[in-house]
Amino acid sequence: MSTPARSRAFELRVLPLGEGAYALGLFQSPAGPAANGDLECVARLQGDPLRTVIEPVLSALKRAGYRPTDLRPARREPFRLAEMDGVRLGLLFLALRPLRKPSRMEAVVERIRTMADEELYYWYSKSTAPREGRRAQRALRTLVAEE
Repeated sequence: MSTPARSRAFELRVLPLGEGAYALGLFQSPAGPAANGDLECVARLQGDPLRTVIEPVLSALKRAGYRPTDLRPARREPFRLAEMDGVRLGLLFLALRPLRKPSRMEAVVERIRTMADEELYYWYSKSTAPREGRRAQRALRTLVAEE
């Protein structure tokens, strides 16, 4: 008899950068029987990529029961997110992190926003794989925002 899959915990944390600026870090509970409860950082985002993804971030926070005004530089308590929202934000953060062109960032956000759940899980698992993650992230960016 197989055991049911357990939902993975996600947290979004505000990481202060000074003078009112902040980054966001997405953290996830590790998979597997050796998981000790500590959360691992999936990705951090700041600057222009963060500004590009702020709408999906605020939507995820709203679905989790938070107000948009809860997202502020002084916040120390993490935001707890549903697994699906964590996967979507994780994929967005990973895909946007190296980009600099606003048009390309917006194309990535729009395409990931409209992905089916199964496609999101596929790309998320590929993009967070220890050995091949960076290659999968590059492939995803090429697929969703060709240039």
